[in-house]
Amino acid sequence: MAPKSTALTVKVDRGSPYQLNDAQVLKASKALLKYMGNSKTEAAVKTEKKSLLEDADEEETSEPVWLILSTKKHIVDKKRLKPARIATPHSLNSSPSSTICLITADPQRTYKDLVASPAFPVELSSRINRVVGINKIKKKWTQYEAQRKLKAESDIFLADDRIIVGLPKLLGKTLYKGTSKRPLPINISTPAPRADGKRVTRTKGDDPRGPAEPKTIAKEIERALEGTLVHLSPSASTSVKVGYASWDAKKLAENVEAVANALIDKHVPQKWRNVKGLHIKGEHSAALPIWLADELWVDENDVLNEQEAQEITANVGRKRKAIEGDYGNKRKATEVVVEEKTEKVKAKKQKLIESNDDNLDKEIAKRKETLRKQKEEAAEDVVDEVPKPSKKTKQLRKGKGVVKA
Repeated sequence: MAPKSTALTVKVDRGSPYQLNDAQVLKASKALLKYMGNSKTEAAVKTEKKSLLEDADEEETSEPVWLILSTKKHIVDKKRLKPARIATPHSLNSSPSSTICLITADPQRTYKDLVASPAFPVELSSRINRVVGINKIKKKWTQYEAQRKLKAESDIFLADDRIIVGLPKLLGKTLYKGTSKRPLPINISTPAPRADGKRVTRTKGDDPRGPAEPKTIAKEIERALEGTLVHLSPSASTSVKVGYASWDAKKLAENVEAVANALIDKHVPQKWRNVKGLHIKGEHSAALPIWLADELWVDENDVLNEQEAQEITANVGRKRKAIEGDYGNKRKATEVVVEEKTEKVKAKKQKLIESNDDNLDKEIAKRKETLRKQKEEAAEDVVDEVPKPSKKTKQLRKGKGVVKA
């Protein structure tokens, strides 16, 4: 009997040449959840302390599970401040006790009235504990301590997609250092006008779009809570939250497959051809593979045959030899210059050694005589320049007497 295949790559005849193996995803989900559960139990036994959040919602305190996508090439060429949203079969924010902070464009009062209106669902409005406009944030939540209090007041942050790109500058690392409470983008304004099926470009003098209907805003908030976010950056690795350690394996596996397929289809250039691997992991666990690529290249043209590789190697060798030859010539020229300077110094020293001592004595005596004459001339000039007392000065001195007491 042939051994059962354990390959993580499944190729099919129709559709995409690569697909996830459902059995492998479920197997990895079971193993990861089992490990995370055992780790939590061991940690509780070691600490022997009762958790202060024991009565809290299980999903709120549970450790998240992440899907790690590794690509062969970068999926974007610049960092995007506005995250992308991916729908999931099972919501990651379904806890009825979680509170919501809604950040809107101005005027703030308009959106507060919409949330409090009878047309807005009561179950959802009861979870929204704060509605704040962008200008209010600029005035009231500029200090770090105030931002920390704002973050602690709510579990989920939703932001109007018209102003969400400006929030990192206003709220900084308080909300954007981690990914647990980064604002989710929602569209709560009226739809943009269209002409012939195309969106009309807004000009400078046009009035800003107003708020949408209460029911439309409620549906948009529910859609944001049901999905998960992907923060794209110029790298070959992307992580997306797909579930929690408190979930069962089947529920987690369904979210993993949905997020992986949507992420690759919407955001990865060249789709599965650019995917290097897919893994799932917890915050403190190893990454378990659910899909691995057989080929480490995207295009066949990126692979060199044996002849091309030998030519490149030969060119590298020739370049190295040329560089070494240039270096050798420069080194030889430097050595010649140093030798010439050394010979000149030696010649000067030899010339001094071979000089006549009698001539040197005569030269010294001559210089001493010249110096003596210069000193005598200088002394005579000083005597001539000393002032002599006049007759009037002498008479004044004679006329002075000594007064006795």
